[in-house]
Amino acid sequence: MKCPYCGFGESRVIDSRPTEDDEKIRRRRECLSCGRRFTTYEFVESTPLMVVKKDKSRQIFDREKLLRGIVRACDKRPVTAEMLDGIVDRIEQTFLNRMVREVSSEELGEAVLMELKKLDKVAYIRFASVYRDFSDVDTFVEELLKLQREE
Repeated sequence: MKCPYCGFGESRVIDSRPTEDDEKIRRRRECLSCGRRFTTYEFVESTPLMVVKKDKSRQIFDREKLLRGIVRACDKRPVTAEMLDGIVDRIEQTFLNRMVREVSSEELGEAVLMELKKLDKVAYIRFASVYRDFSDVDTFVEELLKLQREE
């Protein structure tokens, strides 16, 4: 395993344990060069889930890319890393459980919005403003009012 800090290719496993959902193994590692510690997750690889973009191109589902988008929306919000991982896990598992090989980027975005709406309304609005490409202030206000009516 390559160290994320110095790039050295060897590390030792300090601790291994299953995640709460028993779907992955969490491994705490220590770089043999710089001595810094980092965490990796090991899981069973299945047929890759493909994401169909708006332009009809296809990309392999990238949970890290999805997580980065959600993290940006949750910046400076009272949301833990475990909560964010949980969102990505639930979304990925939902699509894998459907036994489909492809999912549209629209479905993926809507799934994120549903999760964020339950977790943090500010993060929801932030994600929606980018995902739904709010073109003006009126669209933004309209989404806020819709969110208030649902409460």
